[in-house]
Amino acid sequence: MHFDIQIPGAKPAGETVGVTSPHDDRLIGTVATVDASGVDRALANASALFNDRKQWLDADTRISILRRTAKLMHERFDLLAEIACNEGGKPLRDTHVELHRAIDGIRNCIECIRTEHGTEIPMQLNQASQHRLAFTHREPIGVVVAFSAFNHPVNLIVHQVGPAIAAGCPVIIKPAEATPLSAFMLVDILREAGLPDAWCQPLLTTDHTISGGMVRDPRTAFFSFIGSARVGWMLRGELAPGTRCALEHGGAAPVIVAADADLDDVLPLLAKGGFYHAGQVCVSVQRVFAHRDIAHRVATQLGAIGQSYVTGNPLDPQTEIGPLIRHDETARIEAWVDAAVAQGAELISGGHRIADAYYAATVLLDPPADAKVSTQEIFGPVICVYSYDDLDQAIALANSLPYAFQASVCTRDIDTALYTAQQLDASAVMINDHTAFRVDWMPFAGLKQSGYGTGGIPYTYRDMQIEKMTVIRSRGL
Repeated sequence: MHFDIQIPGAKPAGETVGVTSPHDDRLIGTVATVDASGVDRALANASALFNDRKQWLDADTRISILRRTAKLMHERFDLLAEIACNEGGKPLRDTHVELHRAIDGIRNCIECIRTEHGTEIPMQLNQASQHRLAFTHREPIGVVVAFSAFNHPVNLIVHQVGPAIAAGCPVIIKPAEATPLSAFMLVDILREAGLPDAWCQPLLTTDHTISGGMVRDPRTAFFSFIGSARVGWMLRGELAPGTRCALEHGGAAPVIVAADADLDDVLPLLAKGGFYHAGQVCVSVQRVFAHRDIAHRVATQLGAIGQSYVTGNPLDPQTEIGPLIRHDETARIEAWVDAAVAQGAELISGGHRIADAYYAATVLLDPPADAKVSTQEIFGPVICVYSYDDLDQAIALANSLPYAFQASVCTRDIDTALYTAQQLDASAVMINDHTAFRVDWMPFAGLKQSGYGTGGIPYTYRDMQIEKMTVIRSRGL
């Protein structure tokens, strides 16, 4: 599979990116790259569309395109799943779930067009506002530039491109270099569904400096970033004056398990939330604070569940844990776990490399508070369990890092649940569920260093629009 340049009028840079399977390093596709002139052409195409209001796509046209897109995605479900599974390594069963969500996300974009609207602003309330009628309506904010991540190669693209198209914004999408094939195929589907080519331009660049040029360019009105905090915050600092943005980074999601928790009910959920996609999820279960009376049981049962999972080829329908995206990630996780054990953590399960791309589902009990597994996002199949005696102590530890995203508390007591939910630093707290729960229409926001702004399709849709007010003065009022 090969994708040529998808930017009208741009010339290839003469280099291609090879896309390999993280499972076995097999080459599965190539994508042509663009240089600085190609990026400039993409921005010129997009800004020319936006600046000529006669070329804007009306709501009916946008709805029709998105409706046909959802239909085509459904018809090509198996092909999309195979491509995403091959390039990203997420097990096929979980990739199917992602694709169903992505198709539903396109439908959600249609709902946004149909239901989101402006409002009337009250007038004639005092002498200054007499004889006036005021109302708002929504307009696109301008050119959207979106950088995406590898771990959900279809659904993340839908979350960035879908709202842009629904809002009426031309969009330039740069997928992760490890997983660009799904994004390019999705853009092909959008174009087949009737979207003019320049309204959505996918690209990979010859180097990151050229990509960063899109962020610094004043033609970019909104920058959407999903990826590492280091890169995201750096790019935010380089935005052109006036450019708005949304950043979605990772965290080190905490779970508090009270002594009265129904372990048979919640532990399978916590294991899934920690080991899903080999832990490569920004809200993956990472730090479990369990009451001392049950902490060892919590750790051993989580370890047993992890050991029961089938690890291997993501295309095998039986596989539950697939590969890590790069071999150096396997080495990094191995080093972090080995260091934690050397510092005194009890290794309950796993703790070893299975192959270059695979690390065993691992549970650690009571790692040191200053270990990397305790202070940084692991982004691998590792769950750390910490013993606590006092609930407020557990809450303080959960809140001690400069990251805050989703969290959870497991208990049968409603007072404990609500108190803990109120005290946790988090944008969302799940009660008796894992931290990685998400549906695509809910707000999804990283706090502190975990992000900026609010994701979720309706919220991104609003970010990509302005609310414009019209005031009518009439002697007839």
